Amino acid sequence: MSGVVSIDRFKQFPRLMWILLFGSFITRGSYYMVWPFLAVILYEKFDLSATHVGLILSSAAVISVLVSFVGSALSDSIGRHQLIYASGILYIISFSLLAQVDSIAGYSLVITLCSVATALWRPLTSALIGDIIGDKGTRELAMQSLYFAVNAGCAVGPMIGIWLGLTGEQSSFYITAGAFAFLLVLLWWGFHQHIKLNSVNQKNQQLAGSNKTNDSTGIQGETNQIIKVLLSDKLLQCLIFANILCMFIYAQMDSSLIQYLTRAKVPDLLQLISAMIFTNALVIISTQFLLLKLMASLSLVSRIQVGLILLMCSQLWLAVNPLTLFWGWIGAIIVMSLAETILFPTMNVHIDRLAPKNLRGAYFGAASLYEFGYAIAPLGGGIILDKLGGSWLFFIAAGLTLIVIYLYSVLDSLPRPDFIELQSSMNESH
Repeated sequence: MSGVVSIDRFKQFPRLMWILLFGSFITRGSYYMVWPFLAVILYEKFDLSATHVGLILSSAAVISVLVSFVGSALSDSIGRHQLIYASGILYIISFSLLAQVDSIAGYSLVITLCSVATALWRPLTSALIGDIIGDKGTRELAMQSLYFAVNAGCAVGPMIGIWLGLTGEQSSFYITAGAFAFLLVLLWWGFHQHIKLNSVNQKNQQLAGSNKTNDSTGIQGETNQIIKVLLSDKLLQCLIFANILCMFIYAQMDSSLIQYLTRAKVPDLLQLISAMIFTNALVIISTQFLLLKLMASLSLVSRIQVGLILLMCSQLWLAVNPLTLFWGWIGAIIVMSLAETILFPTMNVHIDRLAPKNLRGAYFGAASLYEFGYAIAPLGGGIILDKLGGSWLFFIAAGLTLIVIYLYSVLDSLPRPDFIELQSSMNESH
């Protein structure tokens, strides 16, 4: 994608893409009004240890990653939009229940449902962008724009939450449920509009999957072929492991850092948490396209290496920052946010370039295994907090970043499958 973001490329976005952008903005905004304060709610309501809170969040996330992988892979066969509807309905149900539960077991179950919905939604929307936008440059801009919309919502959500007095209020989870209900209505309308603008053949390929035999034998055979491809793609496997570590590092901001600050009784805790979330999102939306332009001449892997160096610096800053230095925390988050601005959308573009067209859902589903890092972060971080303390947690995270940098440096030397031969064999099987 060129360094200059062309207005003409935005004009090439189909109407459905604009619905995805708007929907991502409103749902992420409502999500971040409440979700980051969940660890605080669990601590204050049940007086749980950092390890116990981490176990609840990690168990839910591990289950969701497994569901996401299977669901995303099958979306290539059974249709993207059916699974998007299903995950949206699951969002509505789980957030409505989250506003009512009052026991540890209830929270554990409902948090798992929320995590499953999130883990399904993200790769499905990324794969859908690849389905509805054919031009490579426009598709990469669409992925960058989706990430921008998500973070714009993240910036607005916590501030509105504070203004409305909703931070830490359990009943505010109803707002997120309502936002997803509204988005599903928009998507239903958008899908039907998109179908009208395409031929029957395009509709079948892009929105409902190709017209394959949906008997159990056919799906099982195709699933086996997909698994064989993923197991033979050594570059993809190394990439997944590297990004699992990367997500483990980054996720400490969403879970362990908040637990660390809560237990240390940092002054103005809720204001600090909201300010960190707002700063994170504000940095991303104000620098994303500028960094995209400045780094346009670099390869995707080189951009990611720069982001990883910034991520390591942020972890070292968090490790040494005095507990009462409010603006020190904000400064570390600014550096981490610059790293995120480079890393996360580039990771999606990287997968889009690696994935064969007929296996885009499978590859984005495999990429969702990154979330294992996010899944185990609350538990791993909670154990380190209880045993070693906050400073050691972030020193360890900085050390892990060095491992990720090394793994990215060897990616290009790793073998990949013969996708032409694979396409022929899959065509013969149908």
